[in-house]
Amino acid sequence: MALAPLTLRRDQRLLFWKLCGSGTGEGFTPRPNWQVWAILAVWRDERAAREGTLESPVWQKWRDHADEDWTMFLSPTAGRGSWAGVNPFLPDTAPNPADPPGMIAALTRASVRPHAALRFWRRVPDISGMIGRNPDVRFKIGIGEVPLLHQVTFSVWPDAAAMAAFARADGPHARAIRAVREGNWFSEELYARFRLIGTAGTWGGIDPLAPELAAQRAPETKTRDVA
Repeated sequence: MALAPLTLRRDQRLLFWKLCGSGTGEGFTPRPNWQVWAILAVWRDERAAREGTLESPVWQKWRDHADEDWTMFLSPTAGRGSWAGVNPFLPDTAPNPADPPGMIAALTRASVRPHAALRFWRRVPDISGMIGRNPDVRFKIGIGEVPLLHQVTFSVWPDAAAMAAFARADGPHARAIRAVREGNWFSEELYARFRLIGTAGTWGGIDPLAPELAAQRAPETKTRDVA
């Protein structure tokens, strides 16, 4: 974590990157999980992403120290807000694109104002339990740059409708969003959605998204074959 920035700054294929720790349990807790670490990176294009995650000395060094590693390759479909003063996930699409079919990933990132941190984290256990019980969630994790204050939630859903149903349902999540807006708890926030375009490696001994991703690709392959 201390030495990686020196190498990452020199990689001209990288447009944006952050090194993050993770939380315990469902991932959305203030207690750190010292066994799981994340590199979030925005690359020039998909080819650069696939080559970079294989060849970069940072990725290679982290793999050497890990029992396993897992990478998700994502293409942004929507993004609003800012992260460190910029929006790194602006998609190369229309301003209001339609959500693509198939699995979709959602990322939220917030800088919590110090005076609101305690109130914010008091709501997290209920939200964590809610997402943990949701059968539609394909994958979820909470990561962050700075414990308690700079937080990222990341989740993968079977489709946009399932994600929207969770976000809009009345419950701990919806009430927390209202409290954030009314109390002005965040000094900066960003929300982005992505299309899942590939995975590599394993998480817990398997690739949890590979079967569904393969099934998602099958109709596309048949259509191309017929055409």
